[in-house]
Amino acid sequence: MSVKMTRRKRFAAMGLGLALFAGLLSGCTGEPGTSGDSGKETIRFTFSKREAIGFMTKLVADYNASQDETEVVLDTSGVDVVSASFVRGNPPDIALANYNMETSRFVQRGALSDLSGTEAASHIREDLQPLMEQYGSYPGRTSALPYSVMASSVIYNKEIFAANNIAVPTTWSELIAACEALKAAGVTPFYATWKDDWTIAQGWFDYSVGGQVDTIDFFKKLDAEGVNVGPESSVSFQKDFEQPVEKMLTLAKNYVNKDAASRAYGDGNLAFSQGKAAMYLQGPWAFSEIAKTAPGLLLGTFPLPMTENPEDLRVRVNVDLAAWIPEASKHKDAARGFLEYLYRPEVIDAYNKSQLGFTPTKDSANVPDPRIEGMVQYYDDAKVYQGPSVLVPRTIPIMNYTQAIVFGASPASTLRTLDADWARLAFRQ
Repeated sequence: MSVKMTRRKRFAAMGLGLALFAGLLSGCTGEPGTSGDSGKETIRFTFSKREAIGFMTKLVADYNASQDETEVVLDTSGVDVVSASFVRGNPPDIALANYNMETSRFVQRGALSDLSGTEAASHIREDLQPLMEQYGSYPGRTSALPYSVMASSVIYNKEIFAANNIAVPTTWSELIAACEALKAAGVTPFYATWKDDWTIAQGWFDYSVGGQVDTIDFFKKLDAEGVNVGPESSVSFQKDFEQPVEKMLTLAKNYVNKDAASRAYGDGNLAFSQGKAAMYLQGPWAFSEIAKTAPGLLLGTFPLPMTENPEDLRVRVNVDLAAWIPEASKHKDAARGFLEYLYRPEVIDAYNKSQLGFTPTKDSANVPDPRIEGMVQYYDDAKVYQGPSVLVPRTIPIMNYTQAIVFGASPASTLRTLDADWARLAFRQ
């Protein structure tokens, strides 16, 4: 056999192998066709909450077993992979993902299909719509539907409060009085974990600002100011955030653990479970971590009071998961069928109960966990706000700025820098 003929056979074999490999890949991307021998239409479902993958894996299996038309393939590859898939023209067919500045890009560019005509959309609470629109919208479309709302506020140790005859504070003065009483009793009022900058941004900074500033109105006006944001604009970080940040520093300088600068999130969960502080500025995701070492610890929640008027009390929320279906999906009907399943009352309530989340539907029968009961009335009355740290684009290092402030950087100077960053970004856009 000649060398030339050997090479031809070798290349032919390589070509056949590549063709087979390409066929396997196309079967994994949810392209039109069947799933194995089932004859079902395959759709790719992206899910971004890693803590709930076990729950969602079972849910998908239950759905696949419940009907013979659609095979849902669960994709947990992450937000960066999803963003890249839009660029390649091969986005997932449906997603449940964190609703944030990244997702807003898909909304504003019309990359997501209209869900307004779905049965699921008709059950969503109208008073939560501003939380969705704060990240932008596309004319004539309901581009995404909230699925799980996470509420965050002060986590407190009920046993420590009771032992020191301290009532849940509802005003700034009551909060300071509680801190002084705890300090006098030898109890650290707040456990802080400033080694991790995100714990400052989402907790200390967001609670302080959100307790005094109407964040929806503020960011709407900030967007309108654009390149003009600064000391002379109608709103600015340096003018509107100055007082909340000063109050945040009052707490940070006087009522936290001495080693806060070197403590991280994991340290905080352990220390709080051991009763080393009375209060903790974390979200409900911390409960499961605390319970690992203190499963019987009696914990509760309340909004951080930042004014002298209890009517100003609100809780920080974020749309932890929102559902959307891309325009580029080749399986919109099948994806909508799965969407309706996800929003069945027994399904959406079960999910949120498992994650200590709030269900955004009008007919929810979800009974909140006792640990988050202190936030229920505020959520039910829509007395909520989205934290400013998640409303600032990722190109502005807001977490670094908040960490710098608690470490001693000038608040006025840092907030001026934040104004300048916003104006520069508005100019580029």
